[in-house]
Amino acid sequence: MNFLQNIWDWFWLLFWIFAYMAYLFVLFYIVFDIFRDRSLNGWWKAVWLILLVFVPFLTGLVYLIARGRGMAERSARRQVEYQEYSDAEIRSVSFASPTDEIAKAKALRDQGVITDGEYEALKNKALGGRF
Repeated sequence: MNFLQNIWDWFWLLFWIFAYMAYLFVLFYIVFDIFRDRSLNGWWKAVWLILLVFVPFLTGLVYLIARGRGMAERSARRQVEYQEYSDAEIRSVSFASPTDEIAKAKALRDQGVITDGEYEALKNKALGGRF
């Protein structure tokens, strides 16, 4: 019986640790959303934060009910901005024009870093093997 009691104690301990971590995650998400929201002025942000400090559970619940839709919209908008930024960054890094690649290979050949054969291979690769 003692062994079974220990298993349930561990189960409840893990459950409450999970619940506490989820609660902290929600509180931090609300704080980040408060600072991210540009429609709130500084005083309202301060009021929300003070309420979160002194009455966190009730304030978090009220915030999610009252401002949940705006919270989701800001999050979706931010995700789109991140995706667009990421796509632009990847394009700027990975898609150099063939003439740029050929110019870089020519400069390396002129400096003696690569041979003429390597230059031709890089040139063919930059042109997509078309020539």
